Amino acid sequence: MSDVQGNSTIIENKIQLESDNEASVLFGNHDKNLKILRDIFGVKIVARNGVLKYEGEIDQVKKLTDVVNSLLKIIRTYGKLDEDDIDVVIANINRGRDHIQPERPIEVFIKGQPVRPKTEGQVRYVNAIRNNDLVFCIGPAGTGKTYLAVALALSTMKSGVLKKIVLARPAVEAGEKLGFLPGDIRAKVNPYLRPLYDALADMIDIGQVKKYVENDLIEILPLAFMRGRTLNDSFIILDEAQNCSVKQMKTFLTRLGIRTKVVVTGDITQVDLPSGEISGLIDVQERLKGVSRVDYVYLTRSDIVRHRLVQDIVDAYET
Repeated sequence: MSDVQGNSTIIENKIQLESDNEASVLFGNHDKNLKILRDIFGVKIVARNGVLKYEGEIDQVKKLTDVVNSLLKIIRTYGKLDEDDIDVVIANINRGRDHIQPERPIEVFIKGQPVRPKTEGQVRYVNAIRNNDLVFCIGPAGTGKTYLAVALALSTMKSGVLKKIVLARPAVEAGEKLGFLPGDIRAKVNPYLRPLYDALADMIDIGQVKKYVENDLIEILPLAFMRGRTLNDSFIILDEAQNCSVKQMKTFLTRLGIRTKVVVTGDITQVDLPSGEISGLIDVQERLKGVSRVDYVYLTRSDIVRHRLVQDIVDAYET
């Protein structure tokens, strides 16, 4: 059905839903999701008797149809929608991409649902980690660099493939001086390591995190504490690696032991090193180019899955 109003062609479309549960998940609590879609696409939406009916300008209705069908794919695969799924699906469709299905879910669960990559870049990233011994992931904030690496590390440890997780960060000062922060050295470096604890605590109970740390199954430490060690049977993540010097990067990479998997993440647009010092993450891209079992994944603004404002903020600063 179509109508012409002014210079716009108004059309109507209907989608039959498979069950009341599917409708409930799609619509959201108190029809929250429908309100979001209505505001974004400027359409009239009516949901009744298992049928979703909407009316608006032809381009918006066609785009909304693609969005709804992609959301239904997620619901039929996972039984739920995450808070950011609508934003991610809309971003994918605006770029001419369909919903991305991972090769297989990561066997780590949040509230009963597996952690999953949600964009084309994130799927490439997860596959690269599974298929290589050393992976460098470079991209802006909010693209899931650390989060997905931690999920894969937990999955690998729980399956018994590797025995230990090591999470490291350079303690580079980007404001306050370490010497002026209160407490002993552990208290001084803990603020730098907090994001790694947060990622873990999102996936497993905080009590379980503490137990793993106490039993030395998970180690979270500043990069400087890794000097002189060789780590076997471990999944090692170096986060915020743009703040490593060239020498620190070499020291870290030579810690690799037998049956070790390493993921190095960072954002080369946010280097906090002293002026004139070269970032080890920038330097290593050329040094290890072409080495087997080493892969590079570059995530972009299209892989941002935080609050929809994060992408606008990144765009504004890059502009």
